[in-house]
Amino acid sequence: MAGRTGLWLVGGRGSVATTAVCGLAALRAGLAPATGSVSERLDLDPGVFPGWSELVTGGHDVVPTPLGKRAEELAAAGVLPAWLPSAVAGELAAADREIRRGHDPADDTPATQAEAAARLAADLADFRRSHGLERVVVVNVSSTEPPLPPRPEHADLAALDDALARPGRRVLGPAALSAYAAFSAGCPYVDFTPSPGLRIPAVTELADRHGLPYAGCDGKTGETLLRSVLAPMFTARGLRVRSWSGTNLLGGGDGANLGVAGRARGKLESKARGLAALLGGDVTAPLHIDHVPDLGERKVAWDHVSFEGFLGTPMSLQLTWDGYDSTLAAPLVLDLARLVAGAHAAGISGPLGALAFFFKDPLGSDEHRLARQEQDLVSWTRRIAVAR
Repeated sequence: MAGRTGLWLVGGRGSVATTAVCGLAALRAGLAPATGSVSERLDLDPGVFPGWSELVTGGHDVVPTPLGKRAEELAAAGVLPAWLPSAVAGELAAADREIRRGHDPADDTPATQAEAAARLAADLADFRRSHGLERVVVVNVSSTEPPLPPRPEHADLAALDDALARPGRRVLGPAALSAYAAFSAGCPYVDFTPSPGLRIPAVTELADRHGLPYAGCDGKTGETLLRSVLAPMFTARGLRVRSWSGTNLLGGGDGANLGVAGRARGKLESKARGLAALLGGDVTAPLHIDHVPDLGERKVAWDHVSFEGFLGTPMSLQLTWDGYDSTLAAPLVLDLARLVAGAHAAGISGPLGALAFFFKDPLGSDEHRLARQEQDLVSWTRRIAVAR
């Protein structure tokens, strides 16, 4: 068997993390099927990839609201079944006891970012030791951060280490610091957000030094999932896309966060890069992300595709996506924990391009077509099983 594996959630009391913890408890108890799970239908080798019963959850967060309370709020919002929070109350309480205080940039207690990273890494080491875990996979599901301005110390690990040790210097955002801490603790890392942590060469140099795998960025759950299927249809059919416009309406904490000036830039850029790659070049593609508090935890996306047919005839496709992003994201987070744990167990290091299926802006892969990404994922899991 693959052995007990830790799933450490950065943003451990957020909507995605809470939904994932509730869902994992439901799966283990046989209370719900694994709908929306990709790994469940991949026929994974249990000697390499951990099963649901082998995952142990913990995390970091700066929010004190207990997981049980968060689950009740999500049930009231329609994200979770009304009966689920009480049915898994014991599991939620146990998971909540494993959540430690995360790094808050406004907290001046650590004199240096090196001290802050050391504390985060110590939490991971303690979690692994206290539960007798084979490994811990860290998954970032915290709030999206704006892109970082490039700094010279981001290019070189030695320079980054030196800068982190200087009092008063803030050279890494919270997500990048969590990745740095994870790699320092010998843990694989997944960035389910478009935050810039794994785009910093010095941070991934640390992963390479420890021989660790990592995956990202920006989970593909809704509108971009549709684009990765529909855009190849236009190119395969020889239809020229003239413009692809989109609007995202978000409620909840994610909408509020992305409504802050500059926060949505990373997500907008990752969506634009993916669409350009799918269509084989730049296309007029305005995209708006708007916070609509009345939507609660729901996410609504509208797309309008203007395309050209035979003899230049103008035509269009319009579509609407309406769903709960946390419900779509949670099973993918659980999938990634299993798959990245398997990569680590098999001795694979570096960016896991075979996991591009899960991301808008995949590391280690230039492939954005969903069908091809699925083929790559299936082949990869089979190769690992054969190699073992």
